[in-house]
Amino acid sequence: MSGFDILTAGRVSFGRGRASEAAGAIHARGTRVLLLRGGHAGADRLAAELRARGATVEEIRQAGEPLIDDLDAVVARGRESRIDVVAALGGGSAIDMAKAAAALIPAPGGAMRHLEVVGEGRPLEAAPLPFVALPTTAGTGAEVTKNAVIGVPSHGRKVSLRDDRMLADLAIVDPALTDAAPRGVTLASGLDAVTQVIEPYLSCRATPFTDALCRDAIPRGLAALMRLMRQESETARDDLALTSLFGGLALANAGLGAVHGFAGVLGGRVGAPHGALCGRLLPGVLRANARAVAGQGGDMTRHHEVAGWIAAALGEGGDPLDALEAWIDGCGLPRLGAMGVPAAEIPDLAEASRASSSMRGNPVELPLAALEAALRDSL
Repeated sequence: MSGFDILTAGRVSFGRGRASEAAGAIHARGTRVLLLRGGHAGADRLAAELRARGATVEEIRQAGEPLIDDLDAVVARGRESRIDVVAALGGGSAIDMAKAAAALIPAPGGAMRHLEVVGEGRPLEAAPLPFVALPTTAGTGAEVTKNAVIGVPSHGRKVSLRDDRMLADLAIVDPALTDAAPRGVTLASGLDAVTQVIEPYLSCRATPFTDALCRDAIPRGLAALMRLMRQESETARDDLALTSLFGGLALANAGLGAVHGFAGVLGGRVGAPHGALCGRLLPGVLRANARAVAGQGGDMTRHHEVAGWIAAALGEGGDPLDALEAWIDGCGLPRLGAMGVPAAEIPDLAEASRASSSMRGNPVELPLAALEAALRDSL
């Protein structure tokens, strides 16, 4: 057995009602708070509780996925206000923006000094500020990952700011914060959560630690998401939140794969939501990987296991990946073409995706023709 490391947040608190811990935990880490937030009412309560404890709170609403110009503005505001602790209560976009701000406010340089692919990719030169994360969607698992995804429109890419020290000091995962999520958000974020336990399980960098998480989370997440598309359920919300958490833990320690390799490029080019892209790409990428592994005479055990979990969740016969794609269609998720991905650009998009850091975790290196086929599968 090969050795491995485990990277995660300093502390993880999971369970309904755990959001009540947040104000005290944040205030214990600093009194000048930068709060990145979405529209969830819980952010209003958290800001009020912090002010009642004597903290000053700079609130910034994060609308949409983080862009580099917005990040620069948030960092400048944080430096001007002498922020000493950063918190996020929102979806993955708010958490990523907060995580990046916590990393860069103390840094001597700007974001491009540290961004992968389009920047210099340098390690951080100063320790990040304390950071507390509370997700309000079950999807990205960003509360327990060491990177923040930032859009760079001038390069047409979404790339990561990444450093082991960017892990949150405290991640509070309270499934009750996800109860109000609209159906469309639940679908897209839930498909992202499921993808983020499937890809680490199939990853060439999988470990016994990540395998244990993914074997529990793949069937749990599939069943929960399919139940939530039929009816509201606290139990299913809890299960999907746990799947998202396990996905964050797994991807931080085993990497991802071609779904996320594509998603970063496509998101940067067409601006489509990350979760929707991942959900739409998943069946086509699973087909491409299975064909490639089988064609090389590789071990198909894990691919068959994933297909079996999908079939069990859907309760249908026939090809599990065809059935999954039909279920996604039936839930109303647009295909890539409807998200603005032009068929004529598939060769260029496939070529650009090969350089993505996520591709390094794919179970097999896919040739360009296979990458193009996976994209066409999802148009």
